[in-house]
Amino acid sequence: MQSGYDPGNLAPYASSERTSRGRIYAEPPPVHRNQYQRDRDRIIHSAAFRRLEYKTQVFVNHEGDLFRTRLTHSLEVSQIARSIARELRLHEDLAETIALSHDLGHAPFGHAGQDALNRCMKNFGGFEHNLQSLRVVDELEEKYAEFPGLNLTFEAREGILKHCSPKDALKLGELGQRFVAKNQPCLEAQVCDLADEIAYNNHDVDDGLRYGLITMKQLLDVQIFREQYEEVNSRYPNLSERRQIHEIIRRMINRMVVDLIETSKDRITKLNPKHPDDARKQTDYTICFSDELREQNLQLKKFLRVQLYKHYRVQRMTKKAEQVLTALFEAFMNDHNILPPEFRQHCDNLKQQLGDSGTARGIADYIAGMTDRFAIVEYERIFNPRQLSFANLIP
Repeated sequence: MQSGYDPGNLAPYASSERTSRGRIYAEPPPVHRNQYQRDRDRIIHSAAFRRLEYKTQVFVNHEGDLFRTRLTHSLEVSQIARSIARELRLHEDLAETIALSHDLGHAPFGHAGQDALNRCMKNFGGFEHNLQSLRVVDELEEKYAEFPGLNLTFEAREGILKHCSPKDALKLGELGQRFVAKNQPCLEAQVCDLADEIAYNNHDVDDGLRYGLITMKQLLDVQIFREQYEEVNSRYPNLSERRQIHEIIRRMINRMVVDLIETSKDRITKLNPKHPDDARKQTDYTICFSDELREQNLQLKKFLRVQLYKHYRVQRMTKKAEQVLTALFEAFMNDHNILPPEFRQHCDNLKQQLGDSGTARGIADYIAGMTDRFAIVEYERIFNPRQLSFANLIP
């Protein structure tokens, strides 16, 4: 497993090639890069990663060129995670890999798409985007001659799987054991989990303001926003609104990152871990915010849930997304012959193994892999009678 190319200055509690639990399928070590860099490169070159460019974060991609997508969000999480990992002497390359891959299994149309697919899959094992991300890297990517998926390291796969029910965990062997034992993932995975939260909370504020769904006046009720707003207005009283928003958001991110680093350093000092597994054995995360910042972050999340995610314009988009994905799922379940040949074969293979649940899982794989605009086009091809021509029916 070891290539002998771990970065210097790693702490004893950091993940490394020396302590790695390896890959499912043995491979020769990489040359001129470490194992986690190999993982990162495989993610970047995957089809699932490219599709993130056209998958919704909050606003559908075609609503505006400047809104975040799953791809830009993943890049922003990666930047934050690397900064934190570097300061805590963790493995930056592993943190980057987890950050770039954590959303690979998301359905089109964001959480609305996941919720719709989960309802469709209710009688067939459900749908959960973390498990789907793992499924993508373990099985669905078809690139290599000697193994299915991307054959990532245990630590990368561990970080991708942030949540898992005990029932599903029992099917995953060593990877699922921590959910049964109620242990924690490696510290790099914990960093990515919190970096994800920092990125989407702050950038949803940014996109919400840009789209006009929330206002700065409303946000003044949120302490962490108000404090940065007052600082920016004090220092730059004549700033344009665009620059004012950017200055506030970047200060909010910096406040959260600095707090997370300082609090986590204190926790690490107290725990004094000597090995990556020492952090895994804890009952709670070692990487965490201070109590004060945690409360402020919770207040921000509550604001976004009520004022942004439940905004009627977002709810209208959500309703349309549910309609599109539900109709596609039901159509494919009722008639497998309207699936593209390669996915019909995929469903047939899974049906031989799992019966009707296998068919449903194959259809969920197909739909989850769609971009927003492909799902809309596929819906039009199937349900719009004005597209009754071979040119419009062929994907």
